[in-house]
Amino acid sequence: MKIAYSWLKDYVQTDLSVDEISKILTETGLEVDGVEKIESVKGGLEGVVVGEVLSCEKHPDADKLKVTTVTIGGEPLQIVCGAPNVAAGQKVIVATVGCTLYPKPDEAFKIKASKIRGVESNGMLCAEDELGLGESHAGILVLQQDTPVGMPAAEYFDLADDYVIEIGLTPNRADAMGHIGVARDLVAYLNYHKKASLKLRMPEVKKLEANSQSLPHSITIEEAELCPKYFGVSIQNVKVDASPAWLQKRLRAVGLSPINNIVDCTNYVMRELGTPLHAFDCAALNGKIVVKLAENGAKFTTLDGVERTLDSSNLVITNGEKNLAIAGVFGGLDSGISENTTNVFIESAYFNPVSVRKTAKMHGLSTDASFRYERGVDPHLTRFALERVVNLIQELAGGEIAMDLLEAYPHKIENQTVDFRPDYCNKVIGTEIPPADMKQILGDLDIQVLAEDKESWKLEVPAYRVDVTREIDVVEEILRIYGFNQVPLPEKLNSNLTLSVKPNLEKIQHTLAELLVSNGFSEMMNNSLTSSLYLEKIQQNVLLKENNIEILNPLSQDLDVMRQTLVYNALEVVEHNQNRQNPDLKLFEFGKIYRKNGEKYEEEKRLILVLSGNKYEEQWNNPKDKASFYTLKGVVNSLLGRIGLSSFVQESALENSLLADGVKLSVLKDEIGQMGWVSSALKKQFGIKNEVFIADLSWDAICKNLRLNKVIFKEIPKTFEMRRDFSLLLDESVRFSDIEKLAKNADKKILKRVGLFDVYEGKNLEAGKKSYAVSFYFQDNEQTLKDQAVDTIMQKIRTELETRLGAQLR
Repeated sequence: MKIAYSWLKDYVQTDLSVDEISKILTETGLEVDGVEKIESVKGGLEGVVVGEVLSCEKHPDADKLKVTTVTIGGEPLQIVCGAPNVAAGQKVIVATVGCTLYPKPDEAFKIKASKIRGVESNGMLCAEDELGLGESHAGILVLQQDTPVGMPAAEYFDLADDYVIEIGLTPNRADAMGHIGVARDLVAYLNYHKKASLKLRMPEVKKLEANSQSLPHSITIEEAELCPKYFGVSIQNVKVDASPAWLQKRLRAVGLSPINNIVDCTNYVMRELGTPLHAFDCAALNGKIVVKLAENGAKFTTLDGVERTLDSSNLVITNGEKNLAIAGVFGGLDSGISENTTNVFIESAYFNPVSVRKTAKMHGLSTDASFRYERGVDPHLTRFALERVVNLIQELAGGEIAMDLLEAYPHKIENQTVDFRPDYCNKVIGTEIPPADMKQILGDLDIQVLAEDKESWKLEVPAYRVDVTREIDVVEEILRIYGFNQVPLPEKLNSNLTLSVKPNLEKIQHTLAELLVSNGFSEMMNNSLTSSLYLEKIQQNVLLKENNIEILNPLSQDLDVMRQTLVYNALEVVEHNQNRQNPDLKLFEFGKIYRKNGEKYEEEKRLILVLSGNKYEEQWNNPKDKASFYTLKGVVNSLLGRIGLSSFVQESALENSLLADGVKLSVLKDEIGQMGWVSSALKKQFGIKNEVFIADLSWDAICKNLRLNKVIFKEIPKTFEMRRDFSLLLDESVRFSDIEKLAKNADKKILKRVGLFDVYEGKNLEAGKKSYAVSFYFQDNEQTLKDQAVDTIMQKIRTELETRLGAQLR
């Protein structure tokens, strides 16, 4: 937000430089992002001085030119001039050789020594428009005779440079949305640190008294919750014209373009007080102001000429039949002030911040008014702001007040009260601030002490301080004026060493992330907010609408609920990259999901892996293999192996999943995730063409089972492995995990692992059958195995396979 240095000093009496003020504002929490110098006239008229014409003769070779001799306090200069009013003895403005004039801000004109029709000229006698001070070119400027020769033109015209202070205003500081709010902080700081006795200088306003009742209006508020306060008054016989130079200068300094004197007055007071105002042409009102909700689908053209479709949640200002403005956001084209306007109605209101924010976001608008209303303006300043702007309009545009001031105040807005303990304040800050100093700081910030006892005070906080609602907020107010840098650092720092929690989950997560990145994966970071429409559009029975955690004030319909899964975010990323010619993807994300379970709110941390497109980056020596389910499975096994859980993982059929098919992963009785591929219907919903393989893992469940990973150091076996193979004919429904489980139950001492090295399905087999070639590896760490011991176990395994799974040995 921009604050003009000279404008700020209207409200606080100080001779501090702009740099000193910037430092103070930053210390009090209004961080200054930068300071920009603004020249009244571009170039500052540097090199332009007052001179005296000593002689003036006709040019020997031009009827309309004259040759003058001019002194500026040294050696006289010969200057050729074409102005009809130049004469000897005049005091004039002289642009010396080497200086640059700016007749217009974007037009530079450098003065050079030259010959004009054969006569040497060393400078220029200036007219008003050539200096950039006006539009007149009737002749050169002729000054009073007592004007000192050699005086800089900038000093003669009293051209004071100004500065614009750019403040990075945080959303909680609604009190500082105008120059007066910023001045309030400055006064509080100077009174405490400089022992000044400054008062905030509010602008003087005259009470509004109607000259007649010739333009009466009625005000009806149908939505009192959304518009708790509304003031209005009409002015007749105004003259719409350009604003005076001082007003235009101030508006331009803070980044606003002057429009006309009526609109400029409302913008000036808004930037002064922080309270938005709006001016209507009375011709569009028909004597009525009705504040109500818009009709759903109604069309409305705003001041920028854009036709917008209104929603039934949008609050609008109407004349009972026709929409005039979107309340607190933007005015309408048909009710705006034009050069033909003679009668105006001025609005000063307080609108519900949430309603304004939702409406502005819905229509993609961010106006000066919505910026302030959605943060919370001072509801008790609306009448003062109206009186101030009407006084200013009458001063600049004339006119008479044509009705009594109307006030609609259906819901009274009270100041807040906060209980505050001075001892608690000092304890939090870590220093001793006398209670008298606390009272002074709070008083300068408009926070009054209503009652006090030995231990606590009851404070009244003004309604515009929407960020001060708790005791700790009051402590922060005192501290920011007292000064964060004033809090002493202790000479001794006490600390305790605590043992780190094992396992170190953050380190483990970092280790796995590095493993994934080293294998070509990229980390994605998605928003925890998503769209509720996914549950309506996508046919599935996993995620339920009643489990959604809805956002009370969503920024948009696309971000209105907390996500219940990482899958939809991941598919959005796949679609985004695919549409930008990046279809080969290896992605992962550690993120949380959220759900409402009855009255309880739950969150769970998960890890998602995504593969799509080619398995390897396109190179001349790389095969053009597509990523597959087994590519993903290999990555998941590597991750689980890295943290020592791979031997505990069991696979089973996938049930009740967002994935089309795949496997469920479990450790003991805990499901740790699922991996599989995305269905064609789901890919179509996101506009994805390639196959997408996803592993959706519960990081919380994985971390819970890390206790199973006990590191044991063993000697390298001195003996060799022994391998036996079975070729089995099985029903199609039998899974390898079933075979593996039976084998390990048959022997847990020397059977080390089971592998599947061949699968066949097709002709020469009975219908509904398949062939597995399974390997069994045996090893005894202490002694060489004998065939008899291994054969006994293999026979036991064979019996179990035939009995339980109906397997046939081929």
